[in-house]
Amino acid sequence: MTVDALLRDPDERSQVVGSYDALSLRDAGAFDDLAAFAAELCDTPVALVSLVEDERQSFLGRVGTELLETPRSLSFCAHAMTAGAIMEVADATRDARFADNALVTGEPHLRFYAGAPLVDRGGVPLGAVCVLDVRPRTGLTAFQRRGLEVLAAATMARLEQHRTARAAEESELRFRTLADTMPQMVWSTLPDGFHDYYNARWYEFTGVPAGSTDGEGWNGMFHAEDQDRAWAVWRHSLATGDPYQIEYRLRHFDGTYRWVLGRALPVRDERGAITRWFGTCTDIHAQKLALEEREIISQELSHRIKNIFAVIAGLIGFAARARPEFAPAAVDLRQRITALGRAHDFVRPHSAQSRPDVPQDSLKALLGELFEPYQQGSIPRIAVEGQDVAVDDRSATPLALLFHELATNATKYGALSDQNGRVLVAIETIDDRVAIRWQETGGPMIDRIPDKAGFGSRLIEMSAVRQMGGQVTRAWKAQGLCLTIETPISSFRRA
Repeated sequence: MTVDALLRDPDERSQVVGSYDALSLRDAGAFDDLAAFAAELCDTPVALVSLVEDERQSFLGRVGTELLETPRSLSFCAHAMTAGAIMEVADATRDARFADNALVTGEPHLRFYAGAPLVDRGGVPLGAVCVLDVRPRTGLTAFQRRGLEVLAAATMARLEQHRTARAAEESELRFRTLADTMPQMVWSTLPDGFHDYYNARWYEFTGVPAGSTDGEGWNGMFHAEDQDRAWAVWRHSLATGDPYQIEYRLRHFDGTYRWVLGRALPVRDERGAITRWFGTCTDIHAQKLALEEREIISQELSHRIKNIFAVIAGLIGFAARARPEFAPAAVDLRQRITALGRAHDFVRPHSAQSRPDVPQDSLKALLGELFEPYQQGSIPRIAVEGQDVAVDDRSATPLALLFHELATNATKYGALSDQNGRVLVAIETIDDRVAIRWQETGGPMIDRIPDKAGFGSRLIEMSAVRQMGGQVTRAWKAQGLCLTIETPISSFRRA
């Protein structure tokens, strides 16, 4: 907005003038030294630092007068502040703008005026640094004019500094008010990690005196078993600038320890340097206990399901002994149930003691578990290569049935029925689909394509096509079966 526009819109200019809170500086005498130096520099009895408001002009700094303000209608500075340069009036009685001014016709009978405008960075005129005399004068020297301009710049610098400090104080107040209304504990540190602020919620939760956890005192509030881990994570964030996140037990005011989630992010300047860290602590104790209870129940259910697999396999064996004609089918059925049991045991919830050494969400790890009974010594008869794919309990069952069937058939009729036979399982991700190729080599030569699909083939189709939404292609090569399963990647793991 231009100066003219601001002057035509008093409300707009009043907001800018008010943002400086300049009258609080007048009461502190912040500009009296500048006014005194202006009077000495220009050899005048009166010097002022004026702020021109809507109805009045206030003197932020003054020497040679006891006046604190005058009506704006009498203000010389209201003209000077829009002049664009130092305005001089050699003899006010000869200037049409001021000849009838009450300060000219009456006390103190002003004659000479010179004022350097005060204009902020946005071009808004605020007032002037001026010198006055009761005697007419020919004007200021070049040195005096330059000095008055320097004093005007110094005045604006002090005003800007005060406005910046005031804005920072208001921002700090708003932040503290907001932080104290949050349910989380809020904290802040210097760039080196020195804790210098906690909101009211922190002290309510911990019950410690204000300031007692500043600096490094915060770590003493953690459970002894969590302190070293918390220090290590925090030091890593300070060294790298990475976000801070950790769960730990924090001492409550009642003496117990409650689980909280600690998070923090750095604030950076325009060069990317960290200027401060802001963090929160969220009480997650109830959720943590509920999760632990749910995990215990889930582990118990999974353990019982595993026992059910064993019981079913035992019942099948018992039935086979009672009915010998059922024995061949019983063996196949028991093996399939055992494969399902191995897959379930792989993906089920585990305790820290029972958890497998391999990742539970890995297709390669699952296949390694399923193929373990078919390997011989240090030479793997079934090798798995290619890209890994994340799996969960939804895909584990059809995958277990599918690859158990392939391995069993290879052991009975294919490559694994020969001592030198091998199987290569190659995994490849193509866009949003996964292709898994089963290639047998070194087994009995195939001289004809099987003319009838058995139960095993139908089981493979059911697992790959119906349950996982894929497709199966077979190539009966002389050196062994080559089967490819192509399935949407979404079938392996929930989003």
